[in-house]
Formats: sequence, C-alpha cells, structure tokens
Amino acid sequence: MTARERVKQLIKIWPKVYPDARTELNFKNPLQLLVATILSAQCTDKRVNMVTPVLFKKYRTAKDYANAPQAEFENAIKSTGFFRSKTKSILAAMRAIAEGHGGKVPDTMEELNALPGVGRKTANVVLGNAFHKNEGIVVDTHVIRLSQRLGLAKQKNPEKIERDLMKLVPREHWTDWSHWLIWHGRRRCYARKPDCSNCEIFRFCPSCKIFLRTGESKKAEAKAA
Repeated sequence: MTARERVKQLIKIWPKVYPDARTELNFKNPLQLLVATILSAQCTDKRVNMVTPVLFKKYRTAKDYANAPQAEFENAIKSTGFFRSKTKSILAAMRAIAEGHGGKVPDTMEELNALPGVGRKTANVVLGNAFHKNEGIVVDTHVIRLSQRLGLAKQKNPEKIERDLMKLVPREHWTDWSHWLIWHGRRRCYARKPDCSNCEIFRFCPSCKIFLRTGESKKAEAKAA
C-alpha cells in the first residue's frame, strides 16, 4: 500500500474513530484561540485550559492585553511555563493587532505570521479552528510521531513534514487531519508503548506489527493486568 492509498483509507476511518475530534483548547473567538495557542507551547492543553478562564474574563480585547502590566501578566500565566517569553509574545502580538488590524485577529497566513511571536504552527491552528480555513497542517509532536510511524514522512523537521502531508492529504481535510493524529497520539499511539493491540488502524499501520513483535507496544494481557 502506498502512502497516498493509506491516507485515503485513513480518511474514511478517522471520522468513525474520532467523530468529535477538534482542538482541545477552550476558546470562544479568534483572539482567545491565539492567546491559548501561544500559551500551549511546551505545555498541556489541560493546563492552558485551567489558566485561560481567568485570563479571558480579565482581558477581552487586544487593547486590554496590550495595556496589561508585564509583571502582572507573567504571574497570571506562570504555571504554563516559559511565562516570560510567552508574555512578551502575547503582549507584542496584541499591540500589533490593536494598532494595525483594528483590534481583530487577521485571517491570512501572511498577516498572522507577521505578528510578533506567531509562527506557522500557531497561524495554522488559528486559521483552521477559528476561521475554518485550510491553509496548512498543524505539525506538533504527535503529528510528527504518527506521520513517521504511518510511513507518511521520513523527515523530522516540522515544516518538511507539513509539506509532505500537504501533498498526500486532500486540502479539505488538512485541519481535521492534525486533529485526528493528535487525538490518536494522545489516546492510543503513545510515544512510549503504543497501544497497538487495540489500535483501530492496525491494518493500515506499517509499524504496528513491528512494535508488537519487538515488545515495544502494550500487549492486551499486560494492559488487562
């Protein structure tokens, strides 16, 4: 089975396995999602979702964030890690949005990438989930790991993996594709000891049989015990 044929089969299966797949960051508008996505770097979505309710209640507009005292904001997001650099990125991005975009988060890759502290991955998250625009594929650690295990990418560089996936996955599925892989990575295809015995896509994964044979994956009896 070629990589393209594998993708075609997976697109049929993923919606049945994960019908509710979506970003697990809580947000109500593009501004909130941009903040949450920046906070999620090197941090779990669960932790971010614990921090953002208070944050979103206090800061409602780009101008609110832009005017926030740095020390106060750092303290509010401290538990997400790297809080100094994240504060710098968020406050600078919000100033740019307030001053150059009328307080509204831009909805193009070019404009989002031009914001301080906003890279392609963050822009893809915002475009795909807040604006429903498929401009690229979000490539995080789960997507990297599963793309390699599924034989869809040999590269380790996120941008190169994204380019490979964009050639294989139909554009209308780009946003969903990252959700499917991230959900599967969090629920079944773990970095250590993937749960191959119960994997819903076992027959389409070239790595499953290898992992089971070498003992690198969870075995059903071990899991039951």
